[in-house]
Amino acid sequence: MAGLKIKKGDRVVVLTGKDRGKQGVVLKVLPKDGKVIVEGVHTVRKHQKATRANAQAGIVDRDMPLPVANVAVLSPGDGKATRVGYRIQPDGSKVRICKRTGADL
Repeated sequence: MAGLKIKKGDRVVVLTGKDRGKQGVVLKVLPKDGKVIVEGVHTVRKHQKATRANAQAGIVDRDMPLPVANVAVLSPGDGKATRVGYRIQPDGSKVRICKRTGADL
């Protein structure tokens, strides 16, 4: 899967699953798998062993990847889910736009 329209830092809403309706910021995009990791969404509790990197063992919360099809970008104008399109500027650069309102993302 190449060319995802969702980027790191986008504010998104979850459309399906146990976290439906939750909003968050995209922390990481995994284009090869077609997944995204959203802050505070699809969180699991993981038993962590003590290592050099983290000396404290215990149970930690981790945000797991979600399929990119299960999230939608929030429109900057009205805060509702929208699709993403593109517009070519007169100088030749490509800008992502909100299909709902036409505003730049």
